[in-house]
Amino acid sequence: MVQREMVEEIKGWIYEASEVIKAKLAMPLEVAEKENRSDLVTNVDQEIEAFFIKKIRDNYPNDQILGEEGLGDQVTDFKNRVWVIDPIDGTLNFIKQQENFCTMLAVYEDGVGQLGFIYEIMTDELLWGSKELGVYLNEKEIIEVPNKPLEEGLININTSIFLNNHFGMQELAMEALAVRMLGCAGIAFKEVVKGHHQAYVSYLQPWDYAPAKVIFECLGLSLQTLNGESLDLTKKVPIIGSTPIVAEKITVK
Repeated sequence: MVQREMVEEIKGWIYEASEVIKAKLAMPLEVAEKENRSDLVTNVDQEIEAFFIKKIRDNYPNDQILGEEGLGDQVTDFKNRVWVIDPIDGTLNFIKQQENFCTMLAVYEDGVGQLGFIYEIMTDELLWGSKELGVYLNEKEIIEVPNKPLEEGLININTSIFLNNHFGMQELAMEALAVRMLGCAGIAFKEVVKGHHQAYVSYLQPWDYAPAKVIFECLGLSLQTLNGESLDLTKKVPIIGSTPIVAEKITVK
């Protein structure tokens, strides 16, 4: 019951934040570069992260918070309860397309994922998962994902990984029916859960994959690094999220 109450509370925060985000789309955005010209941050990213942090601080004052924009804590380990926030995942899409972006949030206890939320705002599609309650796409429970091979479906690959053939991904992509590049980790993971894509490959920060890690574990989907490092939620790593049958073909470099 406690986890159910927390789920409903977080869903309320997400829907409230989404209304703010949609309203901000009609206003001029303040945009700044982070690491490069395609890695951007807006005033809305920062405002939404601050919004979630206030909600968490007001209701769970003893918890740690790891946020993409750095407004939370300097999290060095995942002892006790840690919240992971990506206020706007797919910021470049948010700026240029005003769609194909999402907001994401996860809750971990002593390093174990308990709750994960991926909300694609412009389609009103909320994917969430809980170890106790299962996985849901809006109100529909997802029991299992078809375990299809690449030969029968699509693979979504980060642009840099594909163009530079990191980890031999061009060869792997040739086995799929086609390649897609969505520019949003949350939506890419959601497409795997929905059975629309069989794999997603990208370099990801903890806030990019923490919610999906919870959901994938609930469904028996595979989430692993391509370089043999552990998914310890402390640094950026190359990741493939896929059906189990695709994961069997992956050779860690």
